[in-house]
Amino acid sequence: MKIQKMLVILPVLTLLTSALAGCSSDTKNESKATSAATATEAASAKPSGPPTTLTVEIFDRGIQGQPDLNNNTWTRYINDNFGKQNNAIVKFIPVPRSQEIDKLNVLMAAGEAPDISFTYDSPTISRYSKVNGILQLDDLLAKHGKELTNYLGKTVLSYGLFNGKQMAIPAKRTSLAWGGMFIRKDWLDKLGMPIPTTRDELYNTLIAFRDKNPGGVNGVIPWGLAATGFNYNTGNLTESYWGKQTEEEFVTAPGWLKPGNKDALKFLNKLYNEKLISPDFALDKTAKQADADVTNGKVGFFSANWDYPLRQNISVPLKTNVPSANFVPVDVFKNYEGKYKKIAYNENGVNVFIPKSSKNAELAIKYLNWMSDPKVLFFLQYGLEGVNHKMVDGIPQVINQTGDNMQTSYLNLDLTLVVNGVELGDQQKNIKALAASAPGLEAVAEQSYKINTTDTYTGYFYDTPSESNIKFGKTLGDMNKQMTDKLIVCKPAEFDSLYDKLVAEYMAAGGQAVMDENVKIYKAMQANKK
Repeated sequence: MKIQKMLVILPVLTLLTSALAGCSSDTKNESKATSAATATEAASAKPSGPPTTLTVEIFDRGIQGQPDLNNNTWTRYINDNFGKQNNAIVKFIPVPRSQEIDKLNVLMAAGEAPDISFTYDSPTISRYSKVNGILQLDDLLAKHGKELTNYLGKTVLSYGLFNGKQMAIPAKRTSLAWGGMFIRKDWLDKLGMPIPTTRDELYNTLIAFRDKNPGGVNGVIPWGLAATGFNYNTGNLTESYWGKQTEEEFVTAPGWLKPGNKDALKFLNKLYNEKLISPDFALDKTAKQADADVTNGKVGFFSANWDYPLRQNISVPLKTNVPSANFVPVDVFKNYEGKYKKIAYNENGVNVFIPKSSKNAELAIKYLNWMSDPKVLFFLQYGLEGVNHKMVDGIPQVINQTGDNMQTSYLNLDLTLVVNGVELGDQQKNIKALAASAPGLEAVAEQSYKINTTDTYTGYFYDTPSESNIKFGKTLGDMNKQMTDKLIVCKPAEFDSLYDKLVAEYMAAGGQAVMDENVKIYKAMQANKK
């Protein structure tokens, strides 16, 4: 069964695409004469008068030691190479990452949203489009976004279409792996146990971790979990319980109604009550406790981003605290078909958009267009050789920095709005670069990427905004988290009645309305294909 594109990632990518579309850039193949002519032409066309201030959203991730988000190596590069050439000042408007939707809604309502805004939340884009709060970008892209359009391509841009109009510019996602699961191989070796490949084998392994404590730690945690979120989650456990469904059932019904979903949550409840899961996971809403437990060597198994244990904030302190620790990727949740079904990213990432209140839409598209230049993207991701990166076998490896040179997100993700992920112009190089981000763990990185791009499905992309999802999406999203946590920690005797009660409340709070509209839109899309 082929499941189609995912709506979740659309908004961010869309934004990025718009921004890149604006201005063209020189290529390496241009002759000196052509370059000189281009420079002369650019100089003569350079705007005059007071500079225009172009405002651009940026996530404030609250990283310890982060530089001034408006005055650092990367923002100065942007102003020196784009701003000065366009008689503009690019000003970044920080938005707290954890509150981005709420903050964006306030800015939009006040008519003060940045000229270039973005979000990863598709229902938010749908809502803004419906109330005519954002600009249609087709004409602007055609006039000022040639390089951007060529870079993103038709498929990626299609994720920013709402009712046939280009309302957002999705960024190109270069890495399609999403989640991953990891286990302490050194613990398995001490116990003389193989790497588990099924749910039952994992269960037995977790019991051995609990009872035999192969790491000899105080407070061993067989499965590290945090409050329902992306990192320290339950991986593709629920997919392994889901029974056979038609495509329509799979894409239109909430997970709570899928056959087998109740059994999946009951299994997690069993693990929790047998002390196989982090005891206070529901209180760990930032995952800081889970990070500490992993890096202190207490955790035997966990699920997070496909590259999470390779990241330096995890790998470095873990190596310092427990030099023998060795996390390896695993695939353990097999379904009724004998497959390890798991969700992967679509080709699109963050959604970029231009608010209706913006007075600088043309300049915004030119900015995104300028950013789609390979030379610009490379600098923003890797900086200068010998300072911000070193070349190893033709692949750049980041040199971690502090102060002005520090990147406040992986490869400056929050600045490179036209791309999510490594962009070296070649997918094989991109994968090698991802692996190179964890020196000494390259083989683990490549194995994890391979596992987590096998047996995948992507979320279904609805080409028509869902009124119900716009209305109830946030409420239902919050309920999802609360329901999952409650069901994991409740007493086993209370599980069945609590599950049925919570699901009934979920459907009454908008779940039924969203599902009904999903069915309606799905059927219309299928009819249009005939």
